[in-house]
Amino acid sequence: MSVYTLHSPLNSLDGLSTPHIMVGVALVLVLGVVATTVVLSLQKSKLDWNKGFLSYIQFAYSCFIKPHERDREGEAGQQHALESFYRAQASVYDATRKKLLCGREDMLALLAAQLKYRQSQHQVSKPVWVDIGGGTGSYNIEAMNAFLPVDKFFSHVYLVDLSPSLLEVARQRFERLGWKNVSVICRDAREFRLPGENGAANGGADIVTMSYSLSMIPDYYSVVDSLNSLMKSDALLGVVDFYVQNIVDVSCRNYTGGVFNRHVNWIGRAFWRAWFDFDRVNLDAARRDYLEYKFGTIISASERNYLLGGIPYYIFLGCQKDFTSGRSSIEMLNASWTESPYLSAAKHRREMSDAVEKATPEIKSKAYESAVVNLSTNLPLPSAFYQNHHHRIYYNDQLTKHTQFKDEYIYAFNWEDPRVDHRLLNINSEDVILTITSAGDNILDYLQKSPKRIHAVDMNPNQNHLLELKVASFRALGYKDVWKIFGEGKHPEFRELLLTKLSPHLSSQAFQYWLEQTDVFTSKSNRGLYETGGSRVAIKLVRYLFTVFGLREVNNRLCEAHTLNEQREIWPTIRRVLISRILNWAIVKTEWFAWKAAGVPPPQRNMIIDDYLKRKGLSGGIKKNSDVSGRAIWEYVVDTFDPVAKDTLISNDNYFYYLCLQGKFSRQCHPTYLTPKAHDKLSTPGAFDGLRIHTDGLNEVIARITPRTLTIAVVMDSMDWFNPDEDAAAKQAQALNRALKMGGRVLLRSASIEPWYIKDFEANGFTPRRVGARFPGTCIDRVNMYASAWIITKTSDVDGNNPRRPELSERSRSSSADMETLTL
Repeated sequence: MSVYTLHSPLNSLDGLSTPHIMVGVALVLVLGVVATTVVLSLQKSKLDWNKGFLSYIQFAYSCFIKPHERDREGEAGQQHALESFYRAQASVYDATRKKLLCGREDMLALLAAQLKYRQSQHQVSKPVWVDIGGGTGSYNIEAMNAFLPVDKFFSHVYLVDLSPSLLEVARQRFERLGWKNVSVICRDAREFRLPGENGAANGGADIVTMSYSLSMIPDYYSVVDSLNSLMKSDALLGVVDFYVQNIVDVSCRNYTGGVFNRHVNWIGRAFWRAWFDFDRVNLDAARRDYLEYKFGTIISASERNYLLGGIPYYIFLGCQKDFTSGRSSIEMLNASWTESPYLSAAKHRREMSDAVEKATPEIKSKAYESAVVNLSTNLPLPSAFYQNHHHRIYYNDQLTKHTQFKDEYIYAFNWEDPRVDHRLLNINSEDVILTITSAGDNILDYLQKSPKRIHAVDMNPNQNHLLELKVASFRALGYKDVWKIFGEGKHPEFRELLLTKLSPHLSSQAFQYWLEQTDVFTSKSNRGLYETGGSRVAIKLVRYLFTVFGLREVNNRLCEAHTLNEQREIWPTIRRVLISRILNWAIVKTEWFAWKAAGVPPPQRNMIIDDYLKRKGLSGGIKKNSDVSGRAIWEYVVDTFDPVAKDTLISNDNYFYYLCLQGKFSRQCHPTYLTPKAHDKLSTPGAFDGLRIHTDGLNEVIARITPRTLTIAVVMDSMDWFNPDEDAAAKQAQALNRALKMGGRVLLRSASIEPWYIKDFEANGFTPRRVGARFPGTCIDRVNMYASAWIITKTSDVDGNNPRRPELSERSRSSSADMETLTL
């Protein structure tokens, strides 16, 4: 992760020491290069300046020492300026730019991935490519050959540049390669038009690229404007270049592809602008801004070249901003996001449409509202509209409710047992499901039953990024790669897969996120995906304890036990460490550990303590007593782990605890979504067409879904997070009543045997039924982390805006002990 990633607009001075070091290192390098140049120039023997280290000396001399020539009368100013700069270094251009101009291969890999995807969808055939400011062509056209065969895939390639010296090198290269479909053109980009059969008659170019050329063009507005007439309506634009921007520049936008890691602090902005100004390279923010104003964003990613002091650069993939922005396509997408009927006279009779319109209030998604604003002000649509898949719904990633999570998800894997979910819910093809995303594992499980729709909801954008990665992997990768990434949690080629295969299936925000997190899967110093996220603390603690107490071998034997009897014999050795009184006193009973390591919020912790007090017949007045709190947590932990070790076989059935103990899944013990059969199912075309991913709160999503369209809502243990003294639970119960069909069901789990908020469901049109109860010595499911599970069925409609909160009825209290329970 970049050390310059700032998550607050007010935090512009963070990391001040790092820029000082960066500037100091850069100055030392420059002085060293100057001194070396002077010494070598005094040598009498002839030196070959085009090879090895001497090529970098020549590059440094041309960039930082050699004065620019003045414009001569009658000579084109920009062309003369370019020749003055490049003539002396044309022969060493390719050798020196590989380290300086990072990101060119990445941009080409992303473009190639998009073209391959479009070809698989029969959307492109023998494309025409125009490379503007391509110089020698080495790391654009020739480098593209590593991803696509240039001489066979493209019908024609045009390299357009104003520097004759660089273009001469390019001509010699293409003659050597024998590529007959590449033309080298010395012309101003604003004046270039496709000739002959590749011209306007065929609609223009299919892809246009600019690699580190936009920052060298003084009149960049007119160049960017000219690209519209050069490109087809569905063409792709790829740009890589230097930049410096302030968080304030982009904090109010809703039309870009995310602003993650875009901020450069004030020292970096001043230093890099001054540094590159020596060579007439302009890093003003307006260049990137104007590009994103004129074109729709497919991918926008910010990176750093740390080899040369952390130079900021960006990669932009875009398209014509009116591409897919027709009003009908926006209405169609809005309907799929909100479960509203798509009202089109071409699809059904007008009288039917009128009836639906009268019966159903107009529901619009946030994406639709943003699209209307943008269209009315001639802005591109939010990037969600330009993605190849529309399951990730637009959200404002600069809101505090999203930025509070910084760059971290809490859960790298789900803690709810989908086997029980399937047994309780019996999901079918007519179900419309609303569920919390978490790590997305259970959603992949539900999708194997082919429900009509799944709305995945999470306030934490990073949890949705993780689900997106899983979905993209099934769309683009074979079973072997999917297993390495999510079964073992490691893949040494993850970055390459991200660029070349996964990127067409990710939103811009998710792509930027995983581009910054590639070391999760590739680093040799960590244990992979399942020791990341907020819950990693507990897993690392277990591994540390096993190392300190010499239990690694015992742990392996436990995870390899073939029978329950064998497992029960091994468990006491591990239990003495994991459930020791000392460990409980020092760590487990602390509020810090509960929240940071186990993901247990204070209200849920209080529910555990309340149950303990009721069970022991103690007064609620001693709830704050630390000893009582510690004993409550202690018993809860014992009631969780002991039955799991006694009744579930970890080696081949309980993948939740196998993962915690081993840091990865095994071929014998893993979630259903990681089986070859599930891969066959989820990798088929259309498998994810019904998925919608919302980055928002549950109530906010429900408010934008047409009433009485959901059949199932899975809220996990989220209601345990509510404060009993507030009305949040009652409001959510009423919102769920509004969204669910009659007979629709809510599945929830709780750390309490009888959660306080059940009465709020009863008061708002639901009939609750406890379907799982964890009593001492028994398992509620393979996780056994929750005290109860509930199916709450909608039995009546509740009208009005004020949720009702009556006390729990005597009937409910007396019958709670008779509720059906489900245990292992």
